[in-house]
Amino acid sequence: MFDFLLYRASLRVLYSVQTHYSRNMLQEGAMSNSEHFHVNTPLLESLDMSKRIGTSVYMKMDNAQPSGSFKIRGIGHLCQKVAGPGSKGVVCASGGNAGMATAYVARKLNIPAIIIVPSSTPELVIHKLKSQGATVSVVGKVWDDANAEALLLAQTQGLTYVPPFDHPLLWQGHASIIREIKACLLTKPGAVVVAVGGGGLLCGVVEGLKEVGWGDVPIVTMETRGADCLNASMNAGKLVTLPDITSEAKTLGAKTACSQAFEYSKEGNIISEVVMDSEALQAIELFLDEERVLVELACGAALAAVYSGVIQRLQEEGRLPRPLGPLVVVVCGGSSISLPQLQHLKSKLQR
Repeated sequence: MFDFLLYRASLRVLYSVQTHYSRNMLQEGAMSNSEHFHVNTPLLESLDMSKRIGTSVYMKMDNAQPSGSFKIRGIGHLCQKVAGPGSKGVVCASGGNAGMATAYVARKLNIPAIIIVPSSTPELVIHKLKSQGATVSVVGKVWDDANAEALLLAQTQGLTYVPPFDHPLLWQGHASIIREIKACLLTKPGAVVVAVGGGGLLCGVVEGLKEVGWGDVPIVTMETRGADCLNASMNAGKLVTLPDITSEAKTLGAKTACSQAFEYSKEGNIISEVVMDSEALQAIELFLDEERVLVELACGAALAAVYSGVIQRLQEEGRLPRPLGPLVVVVCGGSSISLPQLQHLKSKLQR
């Protein structure tokens, strides 16, 4: 009963968040190719998280995007440039969120969408993809396997390939998240926290910070152990391909980060951190308790920067200043979560 009440509370909060841009949503049905597919999401202060670390914490609530995550920013921008009503369709390999964004945009453009997912993709995500009108195929064990199939289909069937994280147009779209933060935040952030899978969001954040004159703001990148391709690359001093994805945060599951994310990591203001799946799980449970919003495990990696004491440790190590200016956490969202999925993760990770 307690879980049910929390879930209902989560829905109420999402409903109130969505009123922030209800006008945008009402106009969705009449959307033309010159308009954005994403919406301007709220930047909310978290009193509970602020108390935990002794500085103001702001949450950029991209979990409230129409497709469920930040991915709609970049993929919407890319599809506006490379796909249109005359397109034969789009194809995307995804663990869930990029696929959801691609399917959403394709439905709005009235073109076909084929989404290739690895076998680790929850049935919940596959159902949501099909609900958006996409054709879904399950190929391989990890994203890299599914991506090889997507590239083949693009070549043989004349479909427009939609990369989930490795393309400049994606990064341009993701940069909008920083412009929105700049418009709301009165002072420069002390740091920005982002979860990293393949590195597309990170590239967008870096480009957005430079665009608004915040290029020196530290970025704390959060990955889970077993899906930590960027951290492994930074430690090795070269791009590293993981042998496998062993983390339960499957939407972080690229075995190799995009090369641009690795190049940005050399610029000195990116701090790479890795947490265990159990810490990401604890973070999404605490976030549900405190903020009444349910997000997926990949997003929990970012939230763990606060809930697992990463920010405080970085301050103690002198890698972040003390006092610290406002901390912005990108609540990237996610489609592969529900109460049953949360219970499944708990039973699997707490054995």
